[in-house]
Amino acid sequence: MNGINPHSFREYDIRGVVDEDLTEEFARTLGQAFACHVRESLGIKTPTVAVGRDGRASSPRLSAALIEGLNKGGASVVDVGMGPTPMLYFAVHHFDANAGIMVTGSHNPPEYNGLKMVKDGKPVYGAEIQALKDRMLQGRLEAHSASARRENIMEIYLDRITRDFRPGRPIKVILDCGNGAGGAAAPGMMQRLTEHVESEVMYAEVDGTFPNHHPDPTIPKYLKDLKKRVLETGADLGIAFDGDGDRIGALDEKGEIIWGDRLMILFGRDLLKERPGATIIGDVKCSQVLFDAIEQAGGTPLMWKTGHSLVKSKMRETKAPLGGEMSGHLFFADRYYGYDDALYAAVRLMSVLAAEDSPMSERLLDLPEVFATPELRIECPDEIKFQVMERVLQAQKDAGEAFSDIDGVRVKKADGWWLLRVSNTQPALVCRVEAQSEVSLVAIETEVTAILNREGVSYPDWRAE
Repeated sequence: MNGINPHSFREYDIRGVVDEDLTEEFARTLGQAFACHVRESLGIKTPTVAVGRDGRASSPRLSAALIEGLNKGGASVVDVGMGPTPMLYFAVHHFDANAGIMVTGSHNPPEYNGLKMVKDGKPVYGAEIQALKDRMLQGRLEAHSASARRENIMEIYLDRITRDFRPGRPIKVILDCGNGAGGAAAPGMMQRLTEHVESEVMYAEVDGTFPNHHPDPTIPKYLKDLKKRVLETGADLGIAFDGDGDRIGALDEKGEIIWGDRLMILFGRDLLKERPGATIIGDVKCSQVLFDAIEQAGGTPLMWKTGHSLVKSKMRETKAPLGGEMSGHLFFADRYYGYDDALYAAVRLMSVLAAEDSPMSERLLDLPEVFATPELRIECPDEIKFQVMERVLQAQKDAGEAFSDIDGVRVKKADGWWLLRVSNTQPALVCRVEAQSEVSLVAIETEVTAILNREGVSYPDWRAE
């Protein structure tokens, strides 16, 4: 197969523009390559692969082509249809499938789509994704035959994720699905909790054009509708999902954002009451406050690389019961399966809130105040972003700065830190800055701006958004 875009094969999934990078031919060939890969690596003559898709306009035809390819490569397919990505992960467990593929563009714009893959209970990422690319380019595709069957697993999935809800005081919650695939599941989830939770679900109609707002809960402007409704109704909590339902955003009763690392503190403190000393993983974008709070609560904090596949793999390695990213990927291996499921995280968050009488805005008042940027995505073409990152890293080495290069470069300052890393999902660099005062935040941002300017990259005016 010629003409594939190598930049579509990212660190932990495949993404690209539909009908340019991701065509039906591409999906069909990828399916055949993946089936061959699973057959060879697991030594199974006819492996079972679960397939799901999100609500994008292109997902049905890409999914159909993918299934054709999987069958041609000798894999039996369980097609679970449209729903959130974690429903596909759950299907892999439920059907004891050898592998799974989700057709989803996650939070990318509507013209994008992609594929997330798991095999033998583990995420497919890194070298394994590159091996799939090489197999496709070299045409190492054996022809076999197998069949596909359709299974409706939504009700079973909803029963499972709501099973772990722990009733407490009555609460009121507003959910914003952003017209993403989470909308296919959220109303049914809340219906199961109606005895304990009064709720309202916004934008639950799945629409891949995202007519109300883009489904990215890390961007404050996309939470405005949710904030307005929380304040109008006097709700105790607001919850938002991304386009495929594997990332969560949250607002307290005052409409203030509870960022992913602060959600981790809430969950970590709750979990450590029952599992003292447990390892809890946060990605490099998380606040230092998270790692300090986990240690103070009797846990073992671990900073790791950003990326849902990378965090999941590290959790398996360290047997960590909880992991999370600033971006809202939250992973529970405590009472659950260790993958990122925003709907399950919502159930756990509602349980944490209901367990105590105090409002959500008061739960973290004991934490030291810090001043930080949100997660900033800075446009930088795929063709040059890695070279830019290498030069920035080398400059920090030459300057003798104290830094971590676990993932990109995280530079420690006397009164804060800054992070710059390459996005594995978009043509962008990802940046965060945190400081102990507003003055220090501006000073560190000025330093980062100068570093980026030397590379011809502009630091965003995020305060104006």
